[in-house]
Amino acid sequence: MLGRLNHVAIAVRDAEKAAKIYGAAFGADISAAVPLPEHGVITVFAALPNTKIEFIQPLGEASPIAKFIERNADGGIHHICYEVPDIVATRDILIAEGARVLGDGEPKIGAHGKPVLFFHPKDFSGALVEIEQS
Repeated sequence: MLGRLNHVAIAVRDAEKAAKIYGAAFGADISAAVPLPEHGVITVFAALPNTKIEFIQPLGEASPIAKFIERNADGGIHHICYEVPDIVATRDILIAEGARVLGDGEPKIGAHGKPVLFFHPKDFSGALVEIEQS
């Protein structure tokens, strides 16, 4: 049911600036900045051989990561994302096991153009977990 690690997301004030060192120091391919108004963030991806690093910066004052950045001025790991073959079936199993889905419980289209859901960090040892349809 659980697929590969898709990405680790790091919340930052400036996603393009934060991603730059991954390109310069590690030779990672760096994506263009992409605003995602429906999620309240701007994303930049650094592609590594086995996964991706997603840099997210707040998009507007109502961004869901704005408070995270206020508390962590230098940025920090925000969430981890796993691929799943069936996002709705996985959601239902996780809910049945006691996990709390964030938002309205319906998948939204994420940065890769695929459905995503987020789960409460208190249900995953303090880690905010995102699942993405593979």
